[in-house]
Amino acid sequence: MKRVIIVFCCAAAAFLTVATMSLAHWGTEAAVDVFAQRRMPIYEDRRFDVQILVNGQALEEYAARGRTYVEALAGAEYAVRIRNPFPYRVAVALSVDGLNTIDAQHTSAWNASKWVIEPYGSIEVAGWQMSSERARRFYFTSESDSYGAKLGQTSNLGNIAAVFFRERIPNPVTVVPRPRPIYRGEEDSKSEARGKESAGAGTADSSRSQNAPLARKEAIRPQPDDEYAATGIGRSVHNDVRWVNLELESRPAGEVVIRYEYYSALVRLGVMPRTYPGPDALDRRERAGGFSPEP
Repeated sequence: MKRVIIVFCCAAAAFLTVATMSLAHWGTEAAVDVFAQRRMPIYEDRRFDVQILVNGQALEEYAARGRTYVEALAGAEYAVRIRNPFPYRVAVALSVDGLNTIDAQHTSAWNASKWVIEPYGSIEVAGWQMSSERARRFYFTSESDSYGAKLGQTSNLGNIAAVFFRERIPNPVTVVPRPRPIYRGEEDSKSEARGKESAGAGTADSSRSQNAPLARKEAIRPQPDDEYAATGIGRSVHNDVRWVNLELESRPAGEVVIRYEYYSALVRLGVMPRTYPGPDALDRRERAGGFSPEP
């Protein structure tokens, strides 16, 4: 048996959520019997979905150098959203900067404590779990301020890794969404709230777009090593979890690794283009021909 951890949903303040746990009970009743009659399909060809969220929005991903990168935003709190697209439970060993997000241990994926994701479910892990009731938030910071530096583990800074294992005796579930009736008053209030959010988002985006070129121009300068991106151990928040035992297949079902760096480092790595305040002279030189025209 491998010991893993499963999230307890807390309606009031929990920031780690399992989106479909409330559906699992009635979803089991709708499970298709044919799954019990044959071997579960191999699913390594289907990619698990892992996203880095800031303010609830997924950061844009950049594919380069055989890796997946996201741009770290200095000082911003973030969460890791993981989705399970399959009709059975999976357990995921999630590490940030090489540290297990449950117990901060530096171990192999097989020996690591793991998060359990229900069939067709998702979780958002937004910090290191400090106890069965409390966690501390992830936030982007410098290497010297990172949790890894505090623990003397700095060999994997800038990496978020998720390794997935399938339950050995899965209990497949077919989830059929049940629409919840929306009452007229509720629909009107939601429409009004969406309108206010859109207006606010437009103002924020406009302000950020005006300041972004200047900020990025300043960030292009090479930074000392202690200013490269890493993850700090932030504010304490309430989050209830409980331990369960799962028997897992020994072979990983999949792995997702995401690298995060500040903008200046992404430019130096060639992941993102360098921005220029005026005409790009290098571009002009790249388009130049070998011979000059006749006068």
